Amino acid sequence: MTYCIGIRLNAGLVFLSDSRTNAGVDQISNCRKMMIYEKAGDRFIVLLSAGNLSVSQSVREILQVEKLERPGFEVLTIWNATSLFDVARVLGSAVRRVYQQDGPALKAAGVDFNASFILGGQVKGEAMRLFQVYAPGNFIEATREACFFQIGESKYGKPILDRVLVPNTPLDEATKCALISMDSTLKSNLSVGLPLDLVVYREGRFASDEHICIDEQNPYFQMIRSTWGQRLREVFEGIEDPHWVSGPGDTPLRTESERYEPLRKVTHPGQLIV
Repeated sequence: MTYCIGIRLNAGLVFLSDSRTNAGVDQISNCRKMMIYEKAGDRFIVLLSAGNLSVSQSVREILQVEKLERPGFEVLTIWNATSLFDVARVLGSAVRRVYQQDGPALKAAGVDFNASFILGGQVKGEAMRLFQVYAPGNFIEATREACFFQIGESKYGKPILDRVLVPNTPLDEATKCALISMDSTLKSNLSVGLPLDLVVYREGRFASDEHICIDEQNPYFQMIRSTWGQRLREVFEGIEDPHWVSGPGDTPLRTESERYEPLRKVTHPGQLIV
């Protein structure tokens, strides 16, 4: 399993991925899930992958040479596409080609063709864009209302993203939010693990020097892990306990309601009243 996050904001993009590929009792293995396709001054593209490792690795290799034929137009590749939408189309074509090659054999072996991708970046001449690509090769694009995508083991890290991220969130805050989201997932699921790959892209640069591999020795991530847990406990302890009998200034748990009543079963001699 894995966990990857892609965030699109007004100021730029944030990408974060773990590297865990297997978390068996006696076998733990890692493989990087992030690829960067960069052409200085022209395009900066990041690809994150989750799912069956053999499928995602094949897609990543084919993507670099995949050609999308268009009658009457130049053959389309990730290196000459004039929009990230067209890059997503090329990626979808690569996914379908791997399915055609490996899908029947996987099915015969009882293995699902399971892969998903986050594709984001900027191509010269258009704004930054972010896509999520599914196993059939179809895709959706991030919007202002839904400015991030997750793939893999997403449920544990989603609440903080939902509560914090808006289009005008500064990149540094979004990076912190993504790392907290990842820490929450690491805390609750052994199938996600270090090291992490983090890239921050600033709008209009077509390059990024804010790229790091984070392991268990990274001082900032160590601080995130300890501080977030401590602050959560402090906030939890600062919320008042439930009051069954309300007093002055209390926020009562039990209130009179004509619409909802507790369900209960009371046994009397010879009869059951619900």
